[in-house]
Amino acid sequence: MSTDQDLLTDGRLTDGLLTHPYAVYDRLRDTAPVHRVTGPDGSPAWLVTRYDDVREALANPLLSLDKRHALPGGYKGFALPPALDANLLNMDPPDHTRIRRLVGRAFTTRRVEQLRAPIRRTADHLLDALGTSGGPHGSTDLIAAYAAPLPITVICDLLGVPDGHRRDFRAWTDVLVAPDPARPQAAKEAVVAMLGFFTQLLAAKRKEPADDLLSDLIAVRDESGSTGNDRAGSDRLSEDELMSLAFLILFAGYENTVQLIGTAVLALLQHPDQLAALRADPSRLPAAVEEFVRYDGPALLAIRRFPREDVTIGDVTVPAGETVLLSLAAANRDPRRFPDADRFDLGRDATGHLALGHGIHYCLGAPLARLETEIALAALLERLPDLKLDGDPGDLRWRPSLRARGLLALPVTY
Repeated sequence: MSTDQDLLTDGRLTDGLLTHPYAVYDRLRDTAPVHRVTGPDGSPAWLVTRYDDVREALANPLLSLDKRHALPGGYKGFALPPALDANLLNMDPPDHTRIRRLVGRAFTTRRVEQLRAPIRRTADHLLDALGTSGGPHGSTDLIAAYAAPLPITVICDLLGVPDGHRRDFRAWTDVLVAPDPARPQAAKEAVVAMLGFFTQLLAAKRKEPADDLLSDLIAVRDESGSTGNDRAGSDRLSEDELMSLAFLILFAGYENTVQLIGTAVLALLQHPDQLAALRADPSRLPAAVEEFVRYDGPALLAIRRFPREDVTIGDVTVPAGETVLLSLAAANRDPRRFPDADRFDLGRDATGHLALGHGIHYCLGAPLARLETEIALAALLERLPDLKLDGDPGDLRWRPSLRARGLLALPVTY
């Protein structure tokens, strides 16, 4: 099997793809846009890197998210128990349509906009803590102090997760996103802990419902009169689907946004002219978010897909059941779609990027991620006018993961 461009070595990701993915993707787009690679677990997969190919594949109904269409021995991603695995990232219509309709109303642009004031209060509270601990000037890790606690607070408030469990959930998520080869049991332990957490949380919400999304979803599940894990009707959830949905909302609602805030701040600090322009006209922030996600979005790859039958992608025929990995990051840096694509430019029209997906699997939480990023950056621009990187940018460490493109830490002074 080819391992052109040193993409992978012995089934494990090389530092090059993790720390300098765009240089690797640039070469692949030109030389092998649909490329046979070794997946993160050592199994075979096809990597797709050109914008047009990725966009078409994202909307192709022949490319299934359902693992039942995968060949034995192929890359399937997370290994989760059924109670957490029955989620939208593993489903095709009609189940995907039914569940997305049930929860989609909570993530419309209009509903999310109602969270603007609470999100800003959370951002200000976190920045207040920086001022209290460091006086008028100080230094901090902006990921740990701001980019991570902001989205976990927002999504936990939305779902109704008690304060005392939020730090645990962050730790479990970190383990799943970037497993430590030196601790092979850590991911399994995190899954067991999360399953126990959600089991207890659902029981508590059933006993004492509250004004939160999880209580609403439980009501949909229980009031339908469904028993066991059956799935029938347009307004019903099985118990596994309910728990899996809670897991996905909490997991994705935290993970994607923390990475996006971190990479957006880094891009601004590395491009002082763009930062100055945004400070001069903060009304450009909503449009700027589109360039942030295009330039260095939170996911290198879309969720893996499996052809229901042989499919042609570009000029390559991929056999049925093999694993297809669609590179959102490579597509968003494709100069055929975005001129001078490797340049960070808040003045460009970045609409049409694929960072949040395309088609029926477009990111459910996209409006919330956009709003949180906009507010997080607005608060930083207003309250920390002298924000700067602390140290050499070359020393920054990135998550050793294909699942989430993000910084382990972002040391800054202010």
